[in-house]
Formats: sequence, C-alpha cells, structure tokens
Amino acid sequence: MANTKSAEKAARQAVKHRARNVALRSRSRSALREAGEAIAKGDKNAPAVYRKATSTVDAMVNKGLVHKNKAARHKSRLAAKLKKLAGK
Repeated sequence: MANTKSAEKAARQAVKHRARNVALRSRSRSALREAGEAIAKGDKNAPAVYRKATSTVDAMVNKGLVHKNKAARHKSRLAAKLKKLAGK
C-alpha cells in the first residue's frame, strides 16, 4: 500500500492508465487480425481494412504503447500479403 499522498495518487492513476492501455492494445490487435483475415479471404475491401489497421497501429506507436519497430514489422507483413493478393 502507498505510504504518501502522492504515491496513493500515482497508484490510482496507474490503474486508470493500465485500463486505457489494455483497451487500446486490444483495439490494435483486433484491427491487425481483421486485416489479416480480410487479406487471407481475398476480400475486395482488404485495402481499406489494411489502411484502418495501419492507422490504428501508428496511433499506438504515438501513444507509446507499441515500439515503432514492432509496428513497422506488422505493417510490413500485412503489406506484403496484400501485395501478393493484388498480384494474383
């Protein structure tokens, strides 16, 4: 348990921040999964879903929830799959 007023406040803030971060990270993962599934199915809306996913991932980077290299890796892999789909 916190010993000072400032430590108590920091603990309260940490709970709020964690809840927000969990929700945002979940949203990012969902967007990536939806994009991957759309591309795998050959959906005609796949490019739009891909753009939404990359936008969401970039927002997570700007908020500091995901490292920029991890975000770049996810976007690159999706882009490669999308390019392969377009080439068919």
